[in-house]
Amino acid sequence: MIQPGMLKYSYLAHLSQPAADRQIYRAIRRHPVCSIVELGVGYARRAQRMIAVASRFQPDAEIHYTGVDLFEGRPDDDPGITLKLAYTMLKRLGARIRVIPGDPFTALARKANSLTDTDLLVIAADQDPDALSCAWPFVPRMIHGNSLVFLEQSDGDRGTSRFKRLERQEIDELAGMVSRRNRLAA
Repeated sequence: MIQPGMLKYSYLAHLSQPAADRQIYRAIRRHPVCSIVELGVGYARRAQRMIAVASRFQPDAEIHYTGVDLFEGRPDDDPGITLKLAYTMLKRLGARIRVIPGDPFTALARKANSLTDTDLLVIAADQDPDALSCAWPFVPRMIHGNSLVFLEQSDGDRGTSRFKRLERQEIDELAGMVSRRNRLAA
């Protein structure tokens, strides 16, 4: 497994761009992370870095990475890479890689039961809000008591973003809101 040295880690944790991702790299160092799920792969740069940092601080563990993205199904104005390219790029890092095409709802509806014990869940800001809203009920079954869940939020006019770490109570509330809405609609 390719592992960054401490100098590379320091760069990722304190100087890398986009700045919002730094919080995730620092969290991976503080908490043992072996299983990563990312909703919204984009160009897979953050995925490569998360896998490298996780392997640096968990050298004897096998790192599992699952990326959910529309891949070829993305609109033309929404850039990203193909599923095959994402798999090829990430597999070189030595981690166990799974890439799942689809939006958060359809992907998690199919695969949430196989993603239990997720240590780190990263949700990109480019996810369809309706699909993400419908996907929240699947998240509690994927995570455990020490899981880290980060939700990227756009800062609007400035063109930047930041990650908000969600606590278990917030996740349960998001999952419950969808369940209540579905009961009311029925």
